[in-house]
Amino acid sequence: MTQIILDKPASDEKSLRDAIRSHLTYTIGKDERSASIADWRMALSRVIRDHIVDPWFATTRRVYGEDRKRVYYLSLEFLIGRLLSDATTNLGLEDAARAALADLGVDFEDVVADEPDAALGNGGLGRLAACFLDSMSTIGVAAYGYGIRYDFGLFKQEFRNGEQVELAEDWLTEEHPWEFERRESTYPIGFGGEVKTDAKGVKKWVPAETVISEAYDIPIPGWRGRWANTLRLWSAKPTTIFDLEPFNRGDYMGAARPAVLAQTISRVLYPDDTTQAGKELRLKQEYFFVAASLRDIIRRFLSTHGDFGQLPEKVAIQLNDTHPAIAAPELVRILMDEHGIAFERAFEIARGCLNYTNHTLMPEALERWPTGLMRYVLPRHMEVIERIDDHHLKSLRASGRGRPDGVKIIEYDQVRMGDLAFICARRVNGVSALHTD
Repeated sequence: MTQIILDKPASDEKSLRDAIRSHLTYTIGKDERSASIADWRMALSRVIRDHIVDPWFATTRRVYGEDRKRVYYLSLEFLIGRLLSDATTNLGLEDAARAALADLGVDFEDVVADEPDAALGNGGLGRLAACFLDSMSTIGVAAYGYGIRYDFGLFKQEFRNGEQVELAEDWLTEEHPWEFERRESTYPIGFGGEVKTDAKGVKKWVPAETVISEAYDIPIPGWRGRWANTLRLWSAKPTTIFDLEPFNRGDYMGAARPAVLAQTISRVLYPDDTTQAGKELRLKQEYFFVAASLRDIIRRFLSTHGDFGQLPEKVAIQLNDTHPAIAAPELVRILMDEHGIAFERAFEIARGCLNYTNHTLMPEALERWPTGLMRYVLPRHMEVIERIDDHHLKSLRASGRGRPDGVKIIEYDQVRMGDLAFICARRVNGVSALHTD
């Protein structure tokens, strides 16, 4: 296991007590005599986060210094749970924190129990992603997690008048103490529009709609805090926050419309897709986080390398289920349209980077998108998918292996995302031996 040795903030009981007091007063802005349990929790969270930051920065410096290959874990869910208890335990600070709070007349168990779950996941898929991030930090693997910073998660359940009701899980009503907003890390993400071809035959996608992806980073420390990787979550922002022209006409709802439509993308996990609008939102949501993540990955790669032929040597992208499968045509599109690489070479490079985790044995549970919807939301990607499908089928026929009709990506006017991920992945695994076989 890789170890990083560095000076850390003092971790004895007295130092923690003084740090908690300082954050309560100067960060939270509360007096000890009037502070609530939530205030004490926020103060302790800041103190624990302070202890994470140095190894987090040291990890980044070491990865760059050694030119490490990075694992990028793309998942629509990250069920990270309550970070205060996990981080305090991983850093070996639980006993000192418990004693420090006791000195201040506050019960440690009450404080950690007050933390809301981060509404970033729903079940096993999200828990698997969170566990992998924690494990990679523990064993010193250079890794990033990429997902969406949902405003309301899935939903929360309450009983009213003897009946169960579903409500928005508004976990971000208070500041999330573990994240760092990265306003400098933003990327424009397009949807719709048309594909144009210039005189040289070069394709260019001209989107009809654009939103901005903004990054929020959460450090994920491993056991004993020797290594800390990053969970980077994307939030959708409008290109225009407020449209003054319709406002001045008295169209107040119209003035806010661009912001509302953009922010809808990162509002909830798994929006209802029984309607056409719901299907479109779900596809936009998946492409939004994948496109932002790939932009970020390529930016980081190009900061130290200039040859895309090295991309598979330095980048391993893990697709957690079919939700991020659109990464395959997006990566091929970027290499072709933005960097002038021929399709066959672009596909080879992309396939060298991508890996896929299968979560189901039931074909009907694997995502499928109507070709009409795909062409409407992502017209250039539909062209790339058709080319990947054609390339794969021709390769199978030429080799004489397999049944080409059984592994089509496009069938019955549907894009089969499981087949797309499988065909474009260097390696495929399942969540168990049963799913893998």
